[in-house]
Amino acid sequence: MIDVSLWIWIVGIIAFVVLEAVTYQLVSIWFAVGAVGGLIAEILGARFNIQMSVFLAISVILLLCLRPISKRLIKTKNERTNVDSLIGEDVLITKEVNNREGTGEGKVNGMIWSLKSVDDTVIPANETATVEYVKGVKLAVKRKGE
Repeated sequence: MIDVSLWIWIVGIIAFVVLEAVTYQLVSIWFAVGAVGGLIAEILGARFNIQMSVFLAISVILLLCLRPISKRLIKTKNERTNVDSLIGEDVLITKEVNNREGTGEGKVNGMIWSLKSVDDTVIPANETATVEYVKGVKLAVKRKGE
């Protein structure tokens, strides 16, 4: 008859590997390796508390030592999308930008946007400005050359 702890480690290894395959976070893989250590300890005849100690020691050591390295190696590149991609773009002012009067429109990448000035300066129509940031549904712009 096969020992129950053998099945615990086999199921643990499978569960941690499946969890890692689903999440791609490089967290549960360290526990899968720790479970292999627990399985080896079980095969060598260690008591269950020793098996758990081996599992925890291997898992924690790998997590603390290798996770920071793996995070640096697998950096995800954050690409600006949608409205964030407009930051730094040039805007052709189509309607005077005046924060006090609440006016301002401009064309960016072929689309008309509501605008506001970042420094409360009035920017006349037909001038060019640069998108500094997005606030709500308005683009905050700065006069080109300032």
